[in-house]
Amino acid sequence: MSTRRTTGTAMAEALAANGAALAFGIPGTHNLELYRGMAASGIRHVVTRHEQGAGYAADGYARVTGRPGLVVTTSGPGLMNAMAAMGTAYADSVPLLVLSPGVPTGLERADYGWLHEMKDQRAAADAAVARSVRPGTPAQAVDAVHETFARWAAERPRPVHIEVPLDVLEAPWDGDVPGPWRAPHPPAPSPAAVTEALGLLSRAATPVIVAGGGALGAAEPLRAVAEALGAPVVTTTAGKGVLDEDHPLAVGPFLGFTAARSLMEDGDLLLVVGSELGDAELPDRLAPRGAVIRIDLDPAQLHKNLRAALPVHADAREALAALAAGLGGTERPGKQAEGKQAGEGERRAAEARAGCLEQAAERGGRWREAQDALRAELPADVVVVGDSSQVSYLGTAPFWPFSEPRRYLAPVGYSTLGYGLPAAIGARLAELARPVVALLGDGAFMFSVQELVTGAELGLPLPVVILDNHGFGEIRQNMLDRDIAPYAVDLARPDFVALAQAMGCHGVRVADAAEAAKQAATALTAARPTVIVWEVGS
Repeated sequence: MSTRRTTGTAMAEALAANGAALAFGIPGTHNLELYRGMAASGIRHVVTRHEQGAGYAADGYARVTGRPGLVVTTSGPGLMNAMAAMGTAYADSVPLLVLSPGVPTGLERADYGWLHEMKDQRAAADAAVARSVRPGTPAQAVDAVHETFARWAAERPRPVHIEVPLDVLEAPWDGDVPGPWRAPHPPAPSPAAVTEALGLLSRAATPVIVAGGGALGAAEPLRAVAEALGAPVVTTTAGKGVLDEDHPLAVGPFLGFTAARSLMEDGDLLLVVGSELGDAELPDRLAPRGAVIRIDLDPAQLHKNLRAALPVHADAREALAALAAGLGGTERPGKQAEGKQAGEGERRAAEARAGCLEQAAERGGRWREAQDALRAELPADVVVVGDSSQVSYLGTAPFWPFSEPRRYLAPVGYSTLGYGLPAAIGARLAELARPVVALLGDGAFMFSVQELVTGAELGLPLPVVILDNHGFGEIRQNMLDRDIAPYAVDLARPDFVALAQAMGCHGVRVADAAEAAKQAATALTAARPTVIVWEVGS
């Protein structure tokens, strides 16, 4: 084979030097130079059957590991196919690096009929990600890779797109590739902010903590702060498991639920860590009676949707560790009777949790049976990957407790369909020793059904449990709630079992939750994905 080196080769080496080990994508006419050095650089590449699947698979990989996911597309339609996944990663703060070629230098907006040409591909991508950059030289292309990884070390993790002009991508590269940039240290809280926060916390008798996705890397100090304060902890869906959901202070992922809202609004202090308190889970803004402290890596979030009395711009782990250390010697109301204060916090948490579970049962109790059955049969460390499906947000999120974060993966803010299957493939490849199950509805499954072939080709032991409610159940109910006769929501479905078998997978139909759970447990040792279909009715 040729030993020719190009910008694409150098970029592959730069990716590997920054720790990239797995890429998802599809080769195309214009992106071939991105593949020239990939294998030699030690980066494994997985070919998905659609670029959207590549984006979701990289997202699943990133969420379960905490490391950036890598996507490679060709120009034009290849990149546009990945846009839904890019938007999902942006909304849920997931670090993805998406690489694509672009029109040659000087031909931007030329409209001259170049293959895959768009009016402004970089601008289109920039609308869905944190930033889209177009390097003008080979050196700038390599630097763009290094800059992306360095900034992720100290910024909110969101997707980045690098568009390399075709002439730059194919340009020869001589000499060594510069190594990674030294990553900046994530921002620590100012001593003054820590002192002021400790003063507010020390005076609080009924504090409450809200933990979002920005707290995922801060589980240990979050628990320490909660226990020191005797403070109930409410999480967002993205923060699910950051405090063991069996912990007596854990309320769970019930941010928008009535009992959790009352808890948060009635407390005399609200500590919000790594959450924008967004509309997807909290459509009506909070009105807490107590002071609000917000900790966030992104300064733009510090007053978003709820003004903070004390905004703390800092990495969640750094800030919570400083607070935990300070609380160890702080006199608080009830300090002399710490057991009583802790007991009161646990009582408040239990009361709120019970109220939230009661409301969750009213909203989606029909989905609980599947959660309980699967949880009983599957290993305790299983990763559950959902979708924008009722069985996910009305079922898994409230009814399947996890003892650690990064165990439940599902789209929240962008609420995309088609996430579950490819994201489960990415999660499964991320940690081959960790069991993964995809649990979703039939409507969501059909958005990315082609990725069954990807899973079969990889020989992944992956149970894919489909609760078939004959179409788009949530939208059907929304229509009924508005006095609209259900329209375009009842879907014709293929024979999912036969389809799975045709794609090289196992396929079984089950009659109830217990049988679905047993089949899922068996599927964890199979040599290919297993599609498990349980028809639950509309």
